[in-house]
Parts: sequence; C-alpha cells; structure tokens
Amino acid sequence: AVFPAWSENQSDVVVQPYNSVLTLKRLTLNADAVVVLDNTALNRIAVDRLKIENPTVDQLNSLVATIMAASTTTLRYPGYMNNDLIGLLASLIPTPRCHFLMTGYTPLTIADYYQNPIPTADGSPGPTYQHTTHSASVRKTTVLDVMRRLCQPDNIMVSASTRNPSSCYISILNIIQGNDVEPTQIHKALQRMRERQTIKFIPWGPASIQVALARKSPFLASTNKVSGFMLANHTSMAELFDRLLGQYDKIRRRNAFLDNYRREPMFQDNLDEFDSARETVQCLVDEYRACERKDYVDYGGEVLEE
Repeated sequence: AVFPAWSENQSDVVVQPYNSVLTLKRLTLNADAVVVLDNTALNRIAVDRLKIENPTVDQLNSLVATIMAASTTTLRYPGYMNNDLIGLLASLIPTPRCHFLMTGYTPLTIADYYQNPIPTADGSPGPTYQHTTHSASVRKTTVLDVMRRLCQPDNIMVSASTRNPSSCYISILNIIQGNDVEPTQIHKALQRMRERQTIKFIPWGPASIQVALARKSPFLASTNKVSGFMLANHTSMAELFDRLLGQYDKIRRRNAFLDNYRREPMFQDNLDEFDSARETVQCLVDEYRACERKDYVDYGGEVLEE
C-alpha cells in the first residue's frame, strides 16, 4: 500500500484524510499483510539519498518496483526456506492486527531512461534512449554493513521514526542478494549486531531476525556485490497512523467536505462508517503501542473475559 504524502502543503486532495481512514479500516480488517510505503519517505530518499532535486513519478515508481521485486526474490527463485507467502510472513506477524510491514533497501539506485533525438543518416531526427543512474553514496557493501544500514531510518521507506526510545522491532526479515555471499558471513554479522545491541526488540518475545540468501539476476548489471532488502514489523507504525488520525480529526470536527460522500448510498442516511473506520484505526494504534509493553500478552484480556 502506498500511503499519501503527509504534508498538508504537498497534498492536492482535500479529502485525503477521509479516504485514507476508510481505506485503512479495510486494510486492517481484511488484509493478511500490508507492505507500507509512503510518498513522503519516497520523496525524501530521492532528494536526500539519491540527490534528485525534483523526483518524477517514474523515478519514485522505480523505487517502488525495486522494493516489490526484492520482496518476491525468494518466491521467484525458491530455496530451502521462505519459498512461499506463508513461510515469508508467518514469523513477521505474531498477531493478526499488527500486519503492517515497513521496508528498507540498500544500496539504492535509480536508472533513468530518457529519449534524446539525434540525427539519422538522412538528416531526420531519430529517437534513441540514453541511460543515467542515480545512486546513494555507499563505501562498503559487506554483509555486516548492508544488514546494519537496512535498519537505519535513512533507508526505510516509511515516515516513522524507528529511533524513538519507546518503539521497538517485533520481527525482521532480511533478504541478502549476492552471488558470493556465504552463510558464515551471515552468522558473523548477526553475532556482531547482537553483541552491539544495535536493534531494540519487543520485551515479551524473542529477538526475531530471519535472513534469507538470494542470488542476483545475471541479466542486470550491478556495481555492488551485495544488496539487502528488509521487511520489518515495527511499533513505530503507530506514529504513522496517529498522524493520519490527527489530520482526519481536523476536518471531521467541522464536518468539512462531506457533500460528495453524502451522495453515495453508504453515507446517505448517516456518517457512521466514518466513526467506525476511525475507531478501527485507533484500536490499531493502541495495539501497536501495547506491543511495546511487557504485558502485551494480556492485552485485551479484560474485554474477552467480559
């Protein structure tokens, strides 16, 4: 799911908070897993990391395509583990509601193909495609450096701070792509990360870091020997949804821009669907924040007893 830009100055749609809350209710209740990207983070990565002054839609779509292609690497080239969707997501989603996953990728590159007419033999301009590449400056691409950079906020494609003292990872899956990567390198990298305690995990469960190895495509040239993709379940997703609720409450409090909705059969009699959607999103925020506490295993127990 590609979430809209969160800045009020960047949005061209005034009813964006309404649409987002209604959609988020469906994603919460009906989806088994949601890979979250948002336009704010994609623009930030393109400008700050790839040094593109004015990113185009094609360039941002290239980032999304890179992420989605990397996420299905172990499905398209099956190995001994993580070779189906159930195996891929089972350890990432411990409870049904907390199924919104953030992504990270390193090293980042974007290849641009633009058309530049040059004269042909008869003098008429003929189209030809030229190629340029934007890439983030990366000095090392060892397995340890790639795994460490995957958890850095600069490489995460969600506008949520993973460095908040109270937030923590629920689970992580890293897919390391490289033709010369050995399992021993993975084990050493994991050991170093545990020793340094660079990643904070939930207090009520084990530190779940899964690593899958995948080979690089022989048909695509790459300047880096090793690249990495991360799928992670993190409690800072609550920050993303809470920001959305704040924007929603601003316009819902004034009942602004509701005329077009009232013309639809669902909203002709009342606007209860908005209230129901907001309650669903608020429950999602509360559950993600409850994941940060040691007593999360008892979360909701009082409601069930009643």
